[in-house]
Amino acid sequence: MDLQLQSFDGAKAGNITVSDAMFDREYNESMVHQVVTAYLAGARAGTHAQKTRSEVRGGGRKPFAQKGSGRARAGTIRSPIWRSGGTTFAAKPRDYSQKVNRKVYRHALCAILSELRRTDSLVIVDKVELASPKTKDLLAKTDALGLKNALIVTENAAGNLALASRNLYDIAATDAAHVNPVALLRFEKVVMSEDSVRKLEESLL
Repeated sequence: MDLQLQSFDGAKAGNITVSDAMFDREYNESMVHQVVTAYLAGARAGTHAQKTRSEVRGGGRKPFAQKGSGRARAGTIRSPIWRSGGTTFAAKPRDYSQKVNRKVYRHALCAILSELRRTDSLVIVDKVELASPKTKDLLAKTDALGLKNALIVTENAAGNLALASRNLYDIAATDAAHVNPVALLRFEKVVMSEDSVRKLEESLL
């Protein structure tokens, strides 16, 4: 199939032929949800740690007599209902990652890219180049394309593009090797260079 190709300065630059398997695939919402959930879960550190009543220091002696004090009976000052006591369901270090088959992950990325194309949220440009690592130069180019909230995907996002975009909240840059479902869905528009499209076709198909 053919997609319209633009220059990064906003002018038309012809067409580009891309794979139907990557840009014309049916959108499977449940599969995309599964992949996004697994990706977010894998990003969790899982280093939280709390102490149970048996791990809190002290509390080996019964604080007061069983009867005669007028208070509720207590066997240890480290009970979860006491101040400075242990935690009832203490959080422990754990791995939150979820297994997703590689084929399912690739299918979900293709489905997201296809939906971006159908909703006119995908912009294909011939290449992305910045002469200097200045944020104002990047904003001038995104304004020419009418972009206010966008993810820029290139073959290699290092250099001037990375430096110019790192201080922006609504504009981000990444390379084709690190494209993920959360980033594709977070922004209103996705700008892809022709080289990044070819690289994604090699890795996803």
